[in-house]
Amino acid sequence: MRTLTYVVGVTLDGYVCAPDGSIDFFPDGDTDFHLREIPELVPTHIRAQFELDVPNERFDTMLQGRGSYELALREGITRPFAHMREYVFSRTLSADVDPTLTVVAEDPLGVVKALKAEPGGLGICVVGGPSIAGVLLPEIDEILLKRYPVIAGSGKTLFEGAEYSPAAFERVNRHDIAGGGDYTLWRRATAAPRS
Repeated sequence: MRTLTYVVGVTLDGYVCAPDGSIDFFPDGDTDFHLREIPELVPTHIRAQFELDVPNERFDTMLQGRGSYELALREGITRPFAHMREYVFSRTLSADVDPTLTVVAEDPLGVVKALKAEPGGLGICVVGGPSIAGVLLPEIDEILLKRYPVIAGSGKTLFEGAEYSPAAFERVNRHDIAGGGDYTLWRRATAAPRS
């Protein structure tokens, strides 16, 4: 079974974005880490700027909510991760925004379960979107948390709108990045068998 990893930036007080969805308070500083450690998370148009032409090693499928996708769409980019299969979950986005992009209007959990059940392949990544992450929480196997030394005061949380459902995660590794932030990979803990 394929793994679903949620990749998200977060403030020290636990917010993914401002109440209006903006993220302009996050500092720069993680490009070098992406280029070195997870190049498939570098958007396709930026990969070209760095002459980054390497095969995907960790992810081959990208999932986004409408809000995350809008950041690229505002710049006229309809396939920000064209080097992967790309899905956008939205009830309002036109299905023909790009013929090589899959727009999903219904049942995100069903789509993700089907993607995870596909044989072979690399992992699946969901970026940014706290609302879609809230819906997909039961299927999220890993969280790659980009923690920045910033306080927002208010905004949207990591799993906006998720139902109360405590789940334990274990830290796998941590990497410091420029600007004082860090990346920490967390993996869903497996429950110990009961005697």
